[in-house]
Amino acid sequence: MGSKHHAALGPIVGQNPALYPSLETKLSGRYVSVVGMSSEDILPLYPHISGDENAHAWDYMFDGPFQKPSDFEAVMKAELENPELIIYAIISADQPITPNGTHNIIGCASYNHSDPKNRTVEVGVLMSPKVQRTPATTEAMYLMAKHAFEDLGYRRYEWKCDSLNTPSYKAALRLGFTFEGTFRQHMIIKGRNRDTAWFSIVDGEWPAIKSAFEAWLDPPNFDESGLQRKRLEDFRNK
Repeated sequence: MGSKHHAALGPIVGQNPALYPSLETKLSGRYVSVVGMSSEDILPLYPHISGDENAHAWDYMFDGPFQKPSDFEAVMKAELENPELIIYAIISADQPITPNGTHNIIGCASYNHSDPKNRTVEVGVLMSPKVQRTPATTEAMYLMAKHAFEDLGYRRYEWKCDSLNTPSYKAALRLGFTFEGTFRQHMIIKGRNRDTAWFSIVDGEWPAIKSAFEAWLDPPNFDESGLQRKRLEDFRNK
């Protein structure tokens, strides 16, 4: 005999799908602009993420470090052709053009594995180590999240990293993501096991997280030397 009790069900969700990200998008902020990346943007990015001083930035990446620009260019061109990735160049606002006339690209970011039907999308980022945890990097992540929630209509925004990648783990928490758990033996990267830590922001959390971003990025939050007066986390915990 069937149970007389109704099964517990989740709340009803609107059926309108999210929009798929577009390379035609341009997001402008005080410190950076985020624009669709093209093959012409690859080599200008290379100096910011190459060399022995930046080799550690590739420890948990699928590829790299790269000793030759041509090797980096080949991998990035393949990434640009991957339909699962929508990649954007992050351009410094205070010095958008280098002395040789190319865009001053200090990093790149991507929307990965967009699922408009279920309204979920993952963010990825590769920034020059010199600008990590600066207003430029933080603003780029703010612009990407704001666009995903407010313009494209996603309800879940994901961040994933190797569980041993302490800087990325801490960055996710600093940016307002919630740790959800670890997928054990999720991947094999460069011949090594990767347990993957999963984080998310959901749409109901976004207004408070957005307010914290905007308060932290406001110029009065920085002293004459450019040092923050309050941490990003402090604006969420007030």
